[in-house]
Amino acid sequence: MNHTKLLQTVKKVIPPMSGALHKGQAGRIGVVGGSEDYTGAPYFAGISALKIGADLCHVFCERNAGVVIKSYSPELMVHPYLRNTDSLGSPKDRDAEIDKHVGRVEAMLSRLHVLIIGPGLSRDEVMGEMTSKIIKKARENKIPLVIDADGLFLIQSNPDLIKGYPLAILTPNVNEFKRLCEALKVPFEDKDKDTAAQNLSKALGNVTILQKGGKDIISNGNEVIECSAEGSPRRCGGQGDLLSGACATFLAWGKNYQAKAWDHPADPVLDKEFETRLPLVAAWAACLLARSCSKAAFAKHRRAMTTSDLIEQIGPVFKSVFESEKGQNAAD
Repeated sequence: MNHTKLLQTVKKVIPPMSGALHKGQAGRIGVVGGSEDYTGAPYFAGISALKIGADLCHVFCERNAGVVIKSYSPELMVHPYLRNTDSLGSPKDRDAEIDKHVGRVEAMLSRLHVLIIGPGLSRDEVMGEMTSKIIKKARENKIPLVIDADGLFLIQSNPDLIKGYPLAILTPNVNEFKRLCEALKVPFEDKDKDTAAQNLSKALGNVTILQKGGKDIISNGNEVIECSAEGSPRRCGGQGDLLSGACATFLAWGKNYQAKAWDHPADPVLDKEFETRLPLVAAWAACLLARSCSKAAFAKHRRAMTTSDLIEQIGPVFKSVFESEKGQNAAD
């Protein structure tokens, strides 16, 4: 599918600005992440989803991160349900205590369209164990997943967590991609650069891989598409969190498109093999948006650009790329 058709397809899953929709039908997003040392990442992922147009965002974080993340914005609903090794302590029945906290997250899964796993998660053993259980519960409930950052460390350590789940998008940077390839024994040298993402997807049972780089390569094992829209040379921390929030929002919109939350004509291309095609299209749309926001923010701030500046650009950039005929130029 070329970029023109991709953009046309993406526009079809964007919910209309209509009084007929009620709160939540434009997306209810969950973020699993946020630890004592890393509180910015889940905020960036969640607030980006809201700025793009999701209605609601819940952040499930470690107990000591809750007040901090709440202080960033009242727009996010923050649930400090997770525990790390220190905050869990030494209960008499460790497994039961972990399951109790996981159960609090599980009880809210029916309210969510998509889960983002990993921003600010940390590599704490207890946090990882809880998050692994949450991933399994999300799969049981057929909730699409966007996995980034330390969430990818969990997949690297235990690929079966996500293997064979077509409703997942993994968003590795160059180092994370290399480690995943090593774990799955997928060649990733220079000579393999055009096929590595597709081969990694196949090795993981056709989950969607969004390989971030000079050009973003996206594959579900069957198809490969690229996003090479102009971005910026600035590599400030947090841009990947914006991308994760964007992936989640487009996934949520796709789920509600499928559920016919608003009236729309059938789309044979998108409707065919919907579960495998939606993550592919959502990942491409997220790449296009993130790159375009980076370009706009860099033009304004140059070397001083930070991720907050990208988030400030989401509204006008989204309108330019996805809600006007001029948006075609950004995709090509």
